[in-house]
Amino acid sequence: MQSELKINRSEHVPSAEDFSSQIESKNVPAVLQGCINDWKACSKWNPSNGGLDYLQERVGSSVVEAMLSRAAPVFYGDIRSHERVPILNIENKESSSLETLLEDIRKPTFLETKQLASINLWMNSARSRSSTHYDPHHNLLCVVAGCKQVVLWPPSASSFLYPMPIYGEASNHSSALDIDRPDISIYSRAKHSMDYSQKVILHTGDALFIPEGWFHQVDSDDLTIAINFWWESNTMSSMLEHMDAYYLRIILRRLVEKEMNQMLHWTAVDDRKAGEDRDEQPNNEVAGSHEPYSDDLACGDFSKVKNQRHGILPNQLEPLALQALHELVSLVNDNINDAGQSQPDQFDAGQSQPEQFDACQSQPEQVTSMNGSVVKHEKKQAMKAKTFFLEDDPVANILWNLKPLMLQNVLLTMVHNFPRTLEALIMHMLSPAGAEVLTRKFDEMDQQNKKQDQAEFYRLFYSVFNDQFAAMDAILHGKESFSFQAFRNVLDQYLGVNSDPAQHSSGRNLMGPTPTT
Repeated sequence: MQSELKINRSEHVPSAEDFSSQIESKNVPAVLQGCINDWKACSKWNPSNGGLDYLQERVGSSVVEAMLSRAAPVFYGDIRSHERVPILNIENKESSSLETLLEDIRKPTFLETKQLASINLWMNSARSRSSTHYDPHHNLLCVVAGCKQVVLWPPSASSFLYPMPIYGEASNHSSALDIDRPDISIYSRAKHSMDYSQKVILHTGDALFIPEGWFHQVDSDDLTIAINFWWESNTMSSMLEHMDAYYLRIILRRLVEKEMNQMLHWTAVDDRKAGEDRDEQPNNEVAGSHEPYSDDLACGDFSKVKNQRHGILPNQLEPLALQALHELVSLVNDNINDAGQSQPDQFDAGQSQPEQFDACQSQPEQVTSMNGSVVKHEKKQAMKAKTFFLEDDPVANILWNLKPLMLQNVLLTMVHNFPRTLEALIMHMLSPAGAEVLTRKFDEMDQQNKKQDQAEFYRLFYSVFNDQFAAMDAILHGKESFSFQAFRNVLDQYLGVNSDPAQHSSGRNLMGPTPTT
């Protein structure tokens, strides 16, 4: 839990100004201990002191609506069984037979500047639990009698709580899962839900500020009575209706970008200076090579070698880059062998030139990856599918683990020595995850290269393709497919809209039809 989302606790009643500036504006829950101890209700409604008889006398003839649960003691948010009991409903200008109870409670002084939407009464005669839900208003929950335990989650944790579909009547409720013992086979993300939760216990006289959008689940003792105040937040009241579509697009885009990063296990790039790779001093010689590699290659300056007859040779690469080249060539080779097709360019393997190396002769059943793990035949088949997660894709993993300028040198080596292999890699083996990784690496290369070097790199890279526009389309289509899957995940995780009923055993969405571009 991020420190700025920690629940605040105070034994002092804040002023209206302090509440607005120090508590409400942060949109983080706060416990205000004993802040309603001076209410008449705390003594007159106390069940152990004849409080129920008092209430019977005051409002016993009133007809009220109550929440009905067929799955006692938990209410799961079925709107057909959900009716709150208002003491005062300002939004709908409803009159209530419970308004006489307003004499025993007082609007807290720190809410005196707030325009209330409603004041509600909550009572239960047996232990009960609300489903996990959020409210579209700011909420001050005040315990008049008994004890309540409240578990809270920030809105950012909603993906772990499986919210109901946004188009449903109970869209502010979580799906019917047991938070204490979630069925992981159905709700796989729920196993992480408690990592983002906070728990508070409220006693008689305590109040809890629950900001709009915060999910919460309330457990009540055998006999509890509570009052809550709802009011609209400044954020919601200042939203302009003609801007709604724009707000929606901005919010969805932010969530999609977050989901894309999570699909790639992305961590923010360090605030390192551009050209950091240039500061690293490479070894003077590649192990097993007869020629020292050039400092120009180590720093990514390919302009000094681009006019050589063979361009960049494999034995001029750094060891890590050479290993990556081995793996990429081997994976393409194995994929071609599995498909029973002829090798592109025979992988240049028939020529007595430095491009021959042992990795090209690796058996198709097994290839050792850069991190030392073994890529099995079944694993490699994932490259032929439309994979969207980094761990599922050996090619994307190789690209991911290379620094931008090192990857640039690997690609240039393929341009000059394995052009048909590079073409097969991009046109037939680049998954959506791989396309997303590659384009991110391209962006990082651009940040570290001069303009003329950027243009020269892309000219060389695309020169190997018979149809350069088809190559660009393949990369961009893969990238857009990746984004589209992230969008579908967001719809499922945050809006409860599962556009693809097929699920991985891990709970991840499978990709259906890809979008047309």
